[in-house]
Amino acid sequence: MKKTLQIWGTLILFLFLFPMLITTFPKGQSAKSSNLVKESTYMVYAANILEEETVPETIIEPALEPALVTEGKALLYFTHFHEAFKPVTQAKEGKVTVSHQTENITKFGEKLKTQLQFNGIETDMLAVEVPHTGAYNAIRPHVKKKMQEKKYDLIIDLHRDSAGPDITTIAFNDEQYAKVAFVIGMEHQNFERNRANAVLLKNEMELLVPGITRNLVMKHGANVDGKYNQDLDPSLLVVELGGIGNTEDQLNRTITVLAKAAATVIENSNRAEY
Repeated sequence: MKKTLQIWGTLILFLFLFPMLITTFPKGQSAKSSNLVKESTYMVYAANILEEETVPETIIEPALEPALVTEGKALLYFTHFHEAFKPVTQAKEGKVTVSHQTENITKFGEKLKTQLQFNGIETDMLAVEVPHTGAYNAIRPHVKKKMQEKKYDLIIDLHRDSAGPDITTIAFNDEQYAKVAFVIGMEHQNFERNRANAVLLKNEMELLVPGITRNLVMKHGANVDGKYNQDLDPSLLVVELGGIGNTEDQLNRTITVLAKAAATVIENSNRAEY
């Protein structure tokens, strides 16, 4: 009887402890497979990747050409304020004339000022009207006053020539341009310096549009002014922009070329000083 009770007690104890014992034994193949899936699941989360970082691809922008920056100052003025162009006055008013109160050389001076400033040249414009007779003497004190107020790299007395369109027009790349002439007064001791500056600007214009300039007009002797106020400064140039028969489109194209060439001359001069 006692032995029977021992057997039943052992059996009951075994049944009671069996669930606890089985959890401590090594797991089978299915448990191992479960563990691999868990590890795989663990590894796919980016937040758990501690030793590697994804570096974004560097985007290299193409190099850009630096913009032309010209530090210079220019002065524009008009000894012969009313000089006009026949095609321009005809297009505006139906009136063909070489002298006009508003449709004149000053209108194109405004355009030249805009183009010079676009090319980095600070530009002042002296729009004072003086009598045609004795105009160079009359304009002189006004120009001197501006020069006392500021140092200029380029001073242009802008005119319109009296020659016809057969002399003052050039075709280049299927476009027409008004030709430019530089007038040099020889009756002062430093005129060679004015001529040298005119040649610099003339050559730069020719590089842009071959044939856009005419020969230098050298002036001296009877019935001419002889100085054209160029004795005031070597940078003072008398520029004949086209002639009486040039159109507004032709003049505008030439103004663009003139301004760009002037910017190059001034920039080269500034570089040479350093």
